[in-house]
Amino acid sequence: MENTELHTHKLENEEKFGEVRIADEVVAIIAGLAASEVDGVASMAGNVTRDLIAKLGTKGLSKGVKITMDENTVHVALAINIHYGYSVPATSSKIQEKVKTAIETMTGLEVAEVNIKIVNVLMDKN
Repeated sequence: MENTELHTHKLENEEKFGEVRIADEVVAIIAGLAASEVDGVASMAGNVTRDLIAKLGTKGLSKGVKITMDENTVHVALAINIHYGYSVPATSSKIQEKVKTAIETMTGLEVAEVNIKIVNVLMDKN
């Protein structure tokens, strides 16, 4: 029962009631949500702002996120817009930790790497 529309991966489960598959898009949304929760992150590059997420749903959160998987190992690449005044190394480290923890906790997949590309610095509009 292979889904030809979505790229999915079978999750290892000990229950024998059937198989569990997870789409790359779901892993990307988890990564996007986790990254957007970190202070200093303005948005995912090519994504809507946090204020619009509630109105538009979570589908847009996968923009700026690239997921590649081999077996049960995930490689994540994020393109981030950061607020001016935040430390890039400190914010990036928090993003990496949060994304890794979120994906591993929610899916059981192992995250091999979380690569971050800062593509823009945004000034807060007061």
